[in-house]
Amino acid sequence: MIERKTDQKVKGSGMRRRDFIKMGSYSAALMAASNYLTPWPKSTVNLMSTSGNDNFFELEEATLTDLQAGMRSGKLTSERLVALYLERIDKLDKQGPVINSILEINPEALTIAKALDQERKQKGARGILHGIPVVIKGNIDTADQMTTTAGSLALAGSRPPKDAFIVENLRKAGAVILGKANLSEWANFRSTRSSSGWSSQGGQTKNPYALDRNPGGSSAGSAAAVAASLCAVSIGTETDGSIMSPASLCGVVGIKPTVGLVSRSGIIPIAHSQDTAGPMARSVADAAIFLGILTGVDQRDPVTAESQGKAHADYTSFLDKNGLKGARIGIARKSFGFHEKVDLLMKEAISVIKAQGAVIVDPAEIEPEERYGDAEFEVLLYEFKADLNTYLASLGPNCPVRSLKDIIAFNEEHRQEVMPYFEQEIFFMVEKKGPLKSEEYLKALEKCRRLSRTEGIDKTLEEHELDAVIVPTDGPAWVTDLVNGDHYLGGSSQAAAVAGYPSITVPAGEVFGLPVGVSFIGGAYQEGKLIKLAYAYEQASRHRHAPSFRPTI
Repeated sequence: MIERKTDQKVKGSGMRRRDFIKMGSYSAALMAASNYLTPWPKSTVNLMSTSGNDNFFELEEATLTDLQAGMRSGKLTSERLVALYLERIDKLDKQGPVINSILEINPEALTIAKALDQERKQKGARGILHGIPVVIKGNIDTADQMTTTAGSLALAGSRPPKDAFIVENLRKAGAVILGKANLSEWANFRSTRSSSGWSSQGGQTKNPYALDRNPGGSSAGSAAAVAASLCAVSIGTETDGSIMSPASLCGVVGIKPTVGLVSRSGIIPIAHSQDTAGPMARSVADAAIFLGILTGVDQRDPVTAESQGKAHADYTSFLDKNGLKGARIGIARKSFGFHEKVDLLMKEAISVIKAQGAVIVDPAEIEPEERYGDAEFEVLLYEFKADLNTYLASLGPNCPVRSLKDIIAFNEEHRQEVMPYFEQEIFFMVEKKGPLKSEEYLKALEKCRRLSRTEGIDKTLEEHELDAVIVPTDGPAWVTDLVNGDHYLGGSSQAAAVAGYPSITVPAGEVFGLPVGVSFIGGAYQEGKLIKLAYAYEQASRHRHAPSFRPTI
């Protein structure tokens, strides 16, 4: 859930893993799927292969609406849809370009899809997610035959006793959990010199737009899988940048919700003051649809009580092509300047936004003169120790490790497999921290909230009467480097992440063929407003396009 920071101590905190993955369940599922992989006639849903292989069902750029139309018409079933996605995963993720975005396949996916098809015939569809295969990040609990490991071999074989709350929501909506996505190990919170998208369980995820480039982290697999049309939508998680950055680098839409809008129960944590899960999709519309499914008050995550009366079960009412007309949009210039070609894309984005009738306020900075310094990192260190140990204790006696101390020992004992490229410096820092009543922690937390909220986003929005502030989400993807770690130029996730406020990134163009996103940042629980603005920009700019899996730029 952590992307690289501008603060030196956490800059580059991605994870790397050796190409080590046990995909027995995947192989079994694929063999079952082969029974359904017969040529598929063209329909109103444009889902035929463009690869030259008639049996290779592309599903390229298909939306949730497209897929539901296919099932509603009878030209497509959930069972067949799962089979076709499995074939695409085999040919793109595990063979061919070997994107390596999928950590584990659900061996029950075809069975679940078949049951949902039968239910559709008897009772009709539950909603727009009925029968839709989705991918979730590998740190999200499922009480089924899949494991939940955060990409770590220390948790290999761990099967939680209960679904995460958001997984319960997906199942109730009729979604088929196709599998779990690879990620930066421990959500990029193990080492200061890691490669985003690498885990000891899953190896290195690649960027579908240039295979030698990094997909960003920590929700690397979630973003890459959506970008490559291995699923229509996915779930990522973020503590600081881990939805926004990979979404930007992989050319998709990502929504980081307000902390409290989406339950975190059953998600391997970093820090409760900043952690959240959120949707990743190829369009703002699909991300908005998916977000509504994830919301809800959960007794296992008390902070979600704050969302009551502020959350929406359906965000599609905010999809307005004219949503920028009359809106006041601030430009946070301090987040510019790290790459001249990114600045040019932002100049174009501002022109588009202005042409759609928005009032531009430039500049409108969201970061005060006083800097966070080490405050955010201190908060994360303290909360990770408390939150992770609490999570591990909830797994019961079948969990292979019971504490962070156990994980550190496991990593040392299995150094060749777990730490072939980088160490666990952050884990050692975490283990030295005391309880959450420590004065150092409380002072750091107060500083973070004051600078990011009272003197940051809230102040900027109020003083300039803004609907949102825009910033470049990230730079173009860097070359993956397992030796030296991430080469990060700049980005803009910190303010919204530390505040616990929402942000949305939308494709804004390309630099040398590498996607770059623009972020819309707003106040607490203003997801609907941000969706309205981001959708209007997306419809006016139309920068999203499918990747071509080039070996290099």
